[in-house]
Amino acid sequence: MNEYFADHDMDRSAFDVLATLRRAGEPYCLTSRELQAAAMVSSAAVAQRLNRLEVRGWVRRSTNDRDARLTDVALTDAGFAAVEGALPVHLAAEADMLACLSPRERDELAGLLARMLERLGVP
Repeated sequence: MNEYFADHDMDRSAFDVLATLRRAGEPYCLTSRELQAAAMVSSAAVAQRLNRLEVRGWVRRSTNDRDARLTDVALTDAGFAAVEGALPVHLAAEADMLACLSPRERDELAGLLARMLERLGVP
């Protein structure tokens, strides 16, 4: 997947953060803890990803208004444009990877993966 993202000057971890913020809907903002839970990585890994994205101007961090212990992470206009540009490439790459499976096999795979995620406690 990184090969596909390279054309958009990002890697999979950057895309994951940007896409997670995009899926959150307006105002495209989550706490760093919410991003950590969505990515299932350590807080240090999230901080490292956010540092790289913030330098690029793709996200902006601020203190949460309700709880000063939390950090809000917002998608900037530049970050929105970056994820929107990479999304069609990502979807095409996924379709290409799944092309060898029949529709029934794709449904079966989706069911098996959903079962695994449920066991892991991922909503």
